[in-house]
Amino acid sequence: MDIRNVPLAAEKMKAKIADQSQLGFGKHFTDRMLVAEWKTGQGWHDARIEPYGPFVLDPSCSVFHYAQEIFEGLKAYKWADGRVALFRPEMNARRFNQSADRLCMPDLPEELFLGGIKKLVALEQDWIPTLPGTSLYIRPAMIAVEPVLGVHPSKHYYFFVILSPVGAYYAAGFKPVDILVEDYYVRAVPGGTGEAKTGGNYASSLKAGLEAEKKGYAQVLWLDGREQRYIEEVGAMNMFFAYGKKIVTAQLNGSILSGVTRDSVLKLAPTLGYEVEERRIDVNELVADIRAGRVTEAFGSGTAAVITPVGKLCYKDEVLQLSGGQVGEITQKLYDTLTGIQTGKLNDPFGWIQFVE
Repeated sequence: MDIRNVPLAAEKMKAKIADQSQLGFGKHFTDRMLVAEWKTGQGWHDARIEPYGPFVLDPSCSVFHYAQEIFEGLKAYKWADGRVALFRPEMNARRFNQSADRLCMPDLPEELFLGGIKKLVALEQDWIPTLPGTSLYIRPAMIAVEPVLGVHPSKHYYFFVILSPVGAYYAAGFKPVDILVEDYYVRAVPGGTGEAKTGGNYASSLKAGLEAEKKGYAQVLWLDGREQRYIEEVGAMNMFFAYGKKIVTAQLNGSILSGVTRDSVLKLAPTLGYEVEERRIDVNELVADIRAGRVTEAFGSGTAAVITPVGKLCYKDEVLQLSGGQVGEITQKLYDTLTGIQTGKLNDPFGWIQFVE
């Protein structure tokens, strides 16, 4: 599909952020965005890169009333040699369509997803920050915009991509966070939308997150929605536990998001000398293993932070410390290796990097 470029007048361009250490996350957006439309009987059409700006939507649009919405998240990195790299973007394209299928939305051609992102990032590459830990965050999304009230799939959709220069996730250094195991609220159940990247999953997590924050915890560790017994996700991340040289994570079961970083950890860890295992993790067994010292480290994985070390885990008012409250050896090694591959400091033996031409 051809993607036309709508001209952007020089006087309409925004000033770049002078102090990259003040970028934060998701607060600033570049000059342009990618947009394409889909209509019943017409398919995908009118793909264009246009000046960043608001949509004008009818108040009756399906996205407002029936939550037909999906999104993705990935990053672009400016390498020291000037090249612009994307990390496994084809996985985001495939997961985007898996989410679309679950939400009864149209399949998006992978070449439009990948080609459109690469063309947009190429035009906006001057926005990519270069301080250590910084990157250009890429947010593709699809929303239902048919102006009609009725519980059925929309007949009109927008696909769009916006870009945001973001600061280092660990601005104060790579330090462990404390996590609260949530044993009342649930995020998702098998057969629901937990394995889709849709806004409703995140909206339903807000209340538990706020209550955990009041207690001094940075994230919520979710248990399964049926028995509230088995470990699932941490906030917007997948969760891993190290038993010595063995790294264990919850198996995908229909309610856990198939994380790109999760998959990368599972493929990378064996090359670093670690064993990996995907299985159901009983929270009571996990607590007993932490008490006994069998669990030596814990960390989360996700696009925004890459790897997040866990210092403390609280379950039913019992606070359990991990790695002596420090970043564990495995956690540090995985973080250094993944970010090294993403930023071009280390060799990419997996062929995960795609360049923006």
